[in-house]
Amino acid sequence: MNPFVKISKIIIFMTFFAYILYAAEQGDIGYKPVKANIEAREWFQDAKFGLFVHWGVYCLLTKGEWVMYRDVIPIAEYEKLLPKFNPVKFDPDEWCRMVKDAGMHYITITSKHHDGFAMFDSKVSDYDIVDRTPYGKDVLKMLADACERHGVKLFFYHSQLDWHHPDYYPRGGTGNYASGRPDSGDWYKYLDYMDGQLKELCTNYGKIGGIWFDGMWDKPTADWRLGKTYRLIHQLQPQAMIGSNHHRAPFPGEDFQMFEKGLPGKDPFSKEKAISALPLETCETINNSWGYNEKDKRFKGVKELIQYLVRAAGNNANFLLNVGPRPDGTIQPEFKKRLAEMGKWLRTNGESIYGTRGGPIPPQSWGVTTQKDGMVFLHVLSDTDNVIAVPVLGKDIKSATLLNGTIVEFTNTKLGTIMRIPAKERDSYDTVIVIRLDV
Repeated sequence: MNPFVKISKIIIFMTFFAYILYAAEQGDIGYKPVKANIEAREWFQDAKFGLFVHWGVYCLLTKGEWVMYRDVIPIAEYEKLLPKFNPVKFDPDEWCRMVKDAGMHYITITSKHHDGFAMFDSKVSDYDIVDRTPYGKDVLKMLADACERHGVKLFFYHSQLDWHHPDYYPRGGTGNYASGRPDSGDWYKYLDYMDGQLKELCTNYGKIGGIWFDGMWDKPTADWRLGKTYRLIHQLQPQAMIGSNHHRAPFPGEDFQMFEKGLPGKDPFSKEKAISALPLETCETINNSWGYNEKDKRFKGVKELIQYLVRAAGNNANFLLNVGPRPDGTIQPEFKKRLAEMGKWLRTNGESIYGTRGGPIPPQSWGVTTQKDGMVFLHVLSDTDNVIAVPVLGKDIKSATLLNGTIVEFTNTKLGTIMRIPAKERDSYDTVIVIRLDV
């Protein structure tokens, strides 16, 4: 054999072996979801609508959750917030009632954001709400118990990025702005710390929906030891769904894929536009902020929010809609009003959203489609289209009605179907047409 060919084969083998080792560390490469996890994925896709909650000591500054970074606040100064955080009006049962009234089925709440402060009773650190604030109560435990009472599933957002912990080193793209840490640290000791808190979250709060990771993008080339972390979670809570907002194609061991402030494949952050076969979720804010921002009055209207939910469903994704609670634990009325209006609409139109999957027709100029149980739902979002063209579906349309039973006139042609929307039955948010096909 030509020695150069032999050397090339050795290099190829070593490269492949190195990739396998890297992949094994960066994701649980041998992961096979158990029955409970597969069932949880089905439930998740059926649920369609959840509440995102960004809440931490940063709400005291009323500038959003990135205020420590944006205002370049030193750690010593930021820690002065802790004795002022006392959310005495926090009512987890009221939150759950609001969620159910909005037609939502799950809550994803920040257990720890990038500032490193834990909103639960952690034993691996005292940098948490129980040990360092006058409130002294575990809000996640209170919320977990309320969710159990009200039949709401609970997920935990957990930041991998940490602007406070001394062992988050070498620093990533944002960590250098938090002064007050030594210019040294043990990266794997930090990962042990993170895994310790995740173990607490998977042990002390009952059966959870899953873990929503964020922050890996701060150090995209680091050894995050995902395989070990993901195995820990799945061993403790086999049904728990793992997702990560890393803006990349999912790693082995992840159970759903999320997109930030954009529909699947169209969010502004993902460098890879790959859409996986995993359950999908898109997250968005009601105003322009995740954490409480007193001056942010750019509230999206009810129509925009309902149509966002509908478009997400038409793209086979869930919609996770965010609120940022105030320092006292209450949720501002502008958020509550919009959620209540969405719930009112869903009580009439939810059949076309819940339990569906993305429809057989790609998004059109007039709207999107969803489907379930032999029915295809046409969501006409355009205000101006009184006649719509439906592409060929492979089978002729047998019947078409609105959700209330009103007959919709249509004409089958070789190029598709022409449908005439009853003018007096238009819904200002979304006119839903139910079609059934010939068997």
